[in-house]
Amino acid sequence: MEKKKTEKLRPGQVQAKPGRENEMQPRPDHAPKQYEGGRLAGKVALITGGDSGIGGAVARLFAKEGARVVIVYLNEDEDAVSVKNDIVAADGTCRLIRSDISKEASCREAVEETVEAFGGIDILVNNAGTQWEQSSIEEITTEQLLQTFYTNFFSCFWMTKYAVGYMKKGAAIVNTASVTAYRGSPSLMDYAATKGAIVGFTRSLAGNLVKKGIRVNAVAPGPVWTPLIVSSFDKEKVATFGSDVPMGRAGEPAEIAPCYLFLAGDDAGFMTGQVLHPNGGTVING
Repeated sequence: MEKKKTEKLRPGQVQAKPGRENEMQPRPDHAPKQYEGGRLAGKVALITGGDSGIGGAVARLFAKEGARVVIVYLNEDEDAVSVKNDIVAADGTCRLIRSDISKEASCREAVEETVEAFGGIDILVNNAGTQWEQSSIEEITTEQLLQTFYTNFFSCFWMTKYAVGYMKKGAAIVNTASVTAYRGSPSLMDYAATKGAIVGFTRSLAGNLVKKGIRVNAVAPGPVWTPLIVSSFDKEKVATFGSDVPMGRAGEPAEIAPCYLFLAGDDAGFMTGQVLHPNGGTVING
């Protein structure tokens, strides 16, 4: 078999140890980046589940950093309007799309509406999700299993499928995974399975799009204080939610959002196929 030739990316060079940077060709780039107007100035960001929780914090932060934000949400009108009002009050731009993205047609329509309004998509954040706690696999109905996958994973796949044709070199996709994808969850088996699928999808899509200059990464939060928690668990679990992690508490959405900002912006230009783990100190080696 013919040996594949390695592409030369720079002039060959050798120096005596410890080496001198001022003699390297080309010189390494270590100048701090400057962002006039914000890290995401001029970019269009489409965020699913952006009405509250992590998605709401991401939408606010992206807008603060100069992005024009489109939020796709199911039916939480008051929460969605609150996010939009915050963004507009800070002189940002926000568009709301009320839609059920567990349906393929809704994903396509959300992408098309975003492109029609702003001319393209620079950042896609697949964040929408749902979960139901069950004590055994026998209690998970096929209807629940399918709804969990349609909402959490299929929407991620469909939104990406329809958005990627409008994304250019330098664009970024950030998917919301979960610590449960790595450590599992005895009472959220179907939810954990969707998050595992998102991790595999993220890594595979990153390889598929790398030559197009589109980066694909994910964030795998641990326990975070969001509406999904109070709508999923009983009062006792809600009262102690997050106390089992090393830091002894649940995270706040504002503590998670900077991970998305980093992965969406140019600072993460050398990252694709990766997962960040803001989880309160749980080491999962993933």
